[in-house]
Amino acid sequence: MTFSGVVGIITVVALVLILSIPLGGYIHRVFTGERSWFEPIFAPFERLLYRLIGVNPKVEMDWKVYIKSLLILNFVMALFVYLVFRLQGVLPLNPDGVPSMNWALAFNTAASFVSNTNWQSYAGESSMSYLGQMVAITYLQFTTAATGVVAAIAFVRGVVANRSSSLGNFWIDLIKVHTRLLLPLAVVLAIVFVGLGVPETLQGAASVHTLQGASQIISRGPVASLEAIKQLGTNGGGYFNANSAHPFENPSTITDVLQILAMALIPTALIATFARFIKNRRQGVVLYVLLTSTLLIGAFVVYANEAIGNPMLHHLLGLSGPNMEGKEVRFGVGLSSLFTAATTAFTTGAVNNMHDSLMPISGLIPLLFMMFNTVFGGIGAGLLNILMFLVITVFLSGLMVGRTPEIFGKKIEAREIKLATAAMLVHPFVILIPTAVALVTKAGTSSILNPGLHGLSEVLYAFTSAAANNGSAFAGLNANTTFYNVLLGLVIMIGRYVSIVAMFAMAGSLAKKAVIPESVGTLRTDTYAFGGVFVAVVVIVGALTFFPALAIGPIGEHLQMWAGHLTR
Repeated sequence: MTFSGVVGIITVVALVLILSIPLGGYIHRVFTGERSWFEPIFAPFERLLYRLIGVNPKVEMDWKVYIKSLLILNFVMALFVYLVFRLQGVLPLNPDGVPSMNWALAFNTAASFVSNTNWQSYAGESSMSYLGQMVAITYLQFTTAATGVVAAIAFVRGVVANRSSSLGNFWIDLIKVHTRLLLPLAVVLAIVFVGLGVPETLQGAASVHTLQGASQIISRGPVASLEAIKQLGTNGGGYFNANSAHPFENPSTITDVLQILAMALIPTALIATFARFIKNRRQGVVLYVLLTSTLLIGAFVVYANEAIGNPMLHHLLGLSGPNMEGKEVRFGVGLSSLFTAATTAFTTGAVNNMHDSLMPISGLIPLLFMMFNTVFGGIGAGLLNILMFLVITVFLSGLMVGRTPEIFGKKIEAREIKLATAAMLVHPFVILIPTAVALVTKAGTSSILNPGLHGLSEVLYAFTSAAANNGSAFAGLNANTTFYNVLLGLVIMIGRYVSIVAMFAMAGSLAKKAVIPESVGTLRTDTYAFGGVFVAVVVIVGALTFFPALAIGPIGEHLQMWAGHLTR
């Protein structure tokens, strides 16, 4: 590692915190109805939208109506984009003549993008028309990000409510996320990206002649607009197959830093929003310290291993130096390492280097971040997962010290624990069982392109990414088969919606409870001692659940590498 690389990583993470904390306060004002400077701009447009869709902004919803509205909208969106993918070959805005998708790939892509996963079993520049990129992909990257935010806000309302059944109004919340948060930020960032060299055009692919006199077809399109919301919404689905390693998506160090800031901005801000809702800023500070420390540790572990490089190359060929395989020289090892940690910590899924080429322990970090799913996490869903583990930690801590489990002034009883446990267990269930199925079937193993333990890691990474709604991949796995398209699509949908429904049921239960004043017997959750227990619970649960699979994946591969054993 170099001094400049270490300072660069710390500086970018510090910028995330500096920008996200005031944004968290702004988000709180948006969802509590406080007037902001932009009210004269947003309010008339929002009132028009309410009238057009027939929504009464004064009507409140309980958790059942709220989640029903959310699920119905997501189903309709999934059906709409599925039809776009199936028909894009005959629809307009297709200057390059891209054919329609087959049913399995269309199902996988629709499930992936409607769930904010953005797993891609296709190469965007050759498999997606301009209409598909704009009307389906970019559209969903706005709406599914907004879905995650409103789900988190609704749950927090349930936490702070006092004997109420209301979690707000889904349609009002959804519109406000678009008009007051995602659209303004995305427009500004897209303009900045265009100024920094990211293309934005409806012209078809360009035919050029190289310096050697050969002809080359260069794909292009409305890239900047997709790139902005791809990162701001923790979506990660790239316009090109190479994603943020492609020079049109990510042309320079400046755009790379902006992309890291963008993917981290809103998930980090929601911690501050939550602290303001519960009127306990110390709780936010404790979470910021713990989660930021975890992110930095992960980034530096990746950086250290990539900086050391492959010991087998040094032993066999006398080559030493950092591992540059799969990395862009314009980013280097430092920014590539931070991007790797950030894209899985914030469950974005964008990549500026190929994770399949990482050193084994470097590949372990993104796997762990997705398995924990609480290192800030994706937009909205990350906060839900953090609160889920906080409830479980309060219950376990209460048992250890003999106190009645309470969190944020609400008693935690059997119903809440059952729902939190159900939401937690969905994650390992949809990772480990499908991975096992893939590894014992010919349809699953025939797609593995690398032998040995690394091939197992590729399959494990794919299902972990799908379950965590991340979307990144080791890329050595041929996932564009009927088997993987269908199985990964199902994992994506179960991983996204079952846990959200369980968390909404918990929010409805908490909302009906009276707020209990804090007393000397209250177990405080805003201390670093409790924070340490919280981290321990996450790590222990993750270790007990996933360590056997990791031991025969990246950990075993690391031991093989340092023992000098070549994979067969």
